[in-house]
Amino acid sequence: MIGIPRRYSHFVYGIIQSGLTSAVAAAVASAPFYKEGIFWSYWLQASLLAWFVMLPVVLFAAPAIRRLTEMLTLKD
Repeated sequence: MIGIPRRYSHFVYGIIQSGLTSAVAAAVASAPFYKEGIFWSYWLQASLLAWFVMLPVVLFAAPAIRRLTEMLTLKD
């Protein structure tokens, strides 16, 4: 394991979640380029751009979303 302290788990989660979401969204958006043979280059460029845009959004929005989720759900 890398050994990142647990207090930084919010950031690790945000990096992984935003990267995965951006990669999937870019793949869907790049699908029309598959037949042209430029899918991978287009997907990589779109995925990296989306990741750099989404990472701060996820890191700053996650605490608010977590609080909203707790307000909208009942405790077991």
